[in-house]
Amino acid sequence: MKKPEINYKNIYYPPGGILMWILITLELITFGIALIALVAYSRENPELYHESRLKLNTTYGAINTVFLLVSGFFMATTVHLFKKQEFDKSSFYLKLTMLGGFLFLALKTVEYYEKLKLGFTLDFNTFFSFYWLLTGFHVIHVLVGLIILSFFYFSLKKQKTQPKLEDVEASATFWHMCDLIWLLLFPVIYLIL
Repeated sequence: MKKPEINYKNIYYPPGGILMWILITLELITFGIALIALVAYSRENPELYHESRLKLNTTYGAINTVFLLVSGFFMATTVHLFKKQEFDKSSFYLKLTMLGGFLFLALKTVEYYEKLKLGFTLDFNTFFSFYWLLTGFHVIHVLVGLIILSFFYFSLKKQKTQPKLEDVEASATFWHMCDLIWLLLFPVIYLIL
């Protein structure tokens, strides 16, 4: 019996697979609920939240946004080149993707260090509780994304086998989820409150 071919343009087979999209939906709902709670709590004490937000370094946040957006572009290029079976170029752009993730984590570490040095810890006030929980949870996602991309990178380096397109797309989909979550967090936490 012949296996049916998968039509990747079919909505039931989105890039990365349906399970990855279920995970992304759940993650976005989780972050969305937390952001709604942050905004709701900020309405109870707007001065505290505004003053606390001003203690954040928006330049760091903006630079990290650029790191992730450029990294996302490189990830899209990686997938495009992989589909064209240009594996060496795909590997190069994957390294650039990962570099963007590592730069994001490095700058976030500097930012965290500065906040801790100034005493703005998780229990400083409710704004900083949200700040640490939301950005920390996002950092965990970036770390997981880098681990996934590392597996993809090392499988690209093996000459005998190449990763499956579905796995490549799943890696890219997870990485783009990290970008999207940051694009929700950055304006709400760093700019709006």
